[in-house]
Amino acid sequence: MKKLLFFTVPLILLAVNLPVVRALSISNRKNHSERIYTVKAVKDGFSVNYTHSVNKGRVHDFYRILDSGELELYKTRFVSYGAGIPEPYESEGAEFFVTEDGYIIENLGRKLPSLVMAVGVIAEHSVTVGDTEFFLKDFFEPQTSLVFEVKRLSILKIISTRSPIDGY
Repeated sequence: MKKLLFFTVPLILLAVNLPVVRALSISNRKNHSERIYTVKAVKDGFSVNYTHSVNKGRVHDFYRILDSGELELYKTRFVSYGAGIPEPYESEGAEFFVTEDGYIIENLGRKLPSLVMAVGVIAEHSVTVGDTEFFLKDFFEPQTSLVFEVKRLSILKIISTRSPIDGY
């Protein structure tokens, strides 16, 4: 029995420390210890939402995480069309729709290894995964430069790190 415990305990410790789970990491570019993770975003995708600086309308950029670990901006939804809003012709195959609630551009297909942005003071940046939305200013100081990227994490790291989406 002691031999079994002697081998089992280290194996369990090793297993919970192996980086096997993919998660979306949102971290401070200058202080990587300031970060939050969400495993759910890898499966469900996520949106980055903000108030446009020129037209003051709310914009929702929709991302999915590819098997390669890249982020793909595949759709954007906005309420007012004008300066700073992407044109559908900028992406081959993109489709433009007018709805009762505003405008949508789908099939953007923009692939990014990571997304870098700053927590806006007026933009009210938020992230939505599924039905859960959280505001970045609740986790990071305004004007903090952030990096969104896919990381492989251990089960122990996931359990020990704050996630506003995944419930731990």
